[in-house]
Amino acid sequence: MSPDPSPWLVNPARTPGWTCPAVPDEVLAFHRGLPDYAPTPLVDLPALARELGVGRVLAKDESHRLGLPAFKGLGASWAIHRALRGHHPARGPVTIVTATDGNHGRAVARFARLLGHRARIFVPDGVHPAAVQAIRDEGAEVTAVPSAYDQAVRAAAHDGGLLVQDTAWAGYEDVPGWIVDGYSTLFREIDDQLGSHPDLVVVPTGVGSLLQAALTHYRGSAEPADTAVVSVEPVVAACVQASVAAGAPVTVATGHTVMAGLNCGTVSSLAWPVIHAGLDAAATVTDDQAAAAARDLAAHGIAAGPCGAAPLAAARTLDGANRHATLVLLVTEGTTANPALGSTSGPAAAG
Repeated sequence: MSPDPSPWLVNPARTPGWTCPAVPDEVLAFHRGLPDYAPTPLVDLPALARELGVGRVLAKDESHRLGLPAFKGLGASWAIHRALRGHHPARGPVTIVTATDGNHGRAVARFARLLGHRARIFVPDGVHPAAVQAIRDEGAEVTAVPSAYDQAVRAAAHDGGLLVQDTAWAGYEDVPGWIVDGYSTLFREIDDQLGSHPDLVVVPTGVGSLLQAALTHYRGSAEPADTAVVSVEPVVAACVQASVAAGAPVTVATGHTVMAGLNCGTVSSLAWPVIHAGLDAAATVTDDQAAAAARDLAAHGIAAGPCGAAPLAAARTLDGANRHATLVLLVTEGTTANPALGSTSGPAAAG
């Protein structure tokens, strides 16, 4: 049994000076060539900086990335591009398959359609009907799995289509690696927009792919950045924090949470070695904390869904922050990406 989640857990295995291979420049070049590409805003929030007692707080607003309400299009577009490059069907379109808590599946469906292919998306319990309908509206076939996210992944893996899944396991690592590489564009943009590296980045974390991308970016050179990277998960699905505490991957039972896109019980096997050596700390937040953060971000002009608001909720529990620090909150989704589970009428802000 894993320990009860704590608000913050410093990673005891963090290795100072640890580095990993950098992401190739061709990923950013690919994204810049997409018709809808533009860097997403990095929004200065001085009132929140005063509240948190730091120098600057900036929100990387992913609510309109590549025409979608979340960052997932970066990984899905690059991974599908790479997967199709190595896939040679006899004739006609292929069926691209994945499991999703919402955002990744919609992104896969979107880019499959744009490239003239079919998509079949496996959806677990707990995803808002509006998010499921958005996947159908992309032209995808949706298969409901009456169980948790991990079981939906297993169903997708046994489907027989071209699997483009954003979590890795033994023998399935190339495609998740390409998805992680795709997310690197987000962090390249942050550094360009700041003109430097931030001091702290707080990353909403499900299976750990976006977290792996953050760590690969800031640790992926001979002289790694001084940026501290912190994960944030729902208290009911804190597989990364449990794994960090155990010093090895741990699967946790998940519960219901408004942070549907983070409701994952098993860390990606590809992400784990990078997390183990490179993560600074792992935080958890409650649904109420995420909902309050979403309301407050909305008051500052940032339309954040529950997952996207989680970094602010986590930052509010941080003690001893450097008063000169630059803190970046990854607002990974807008309000229409994964609506609050209590809503039945359609997309709405959390809380």
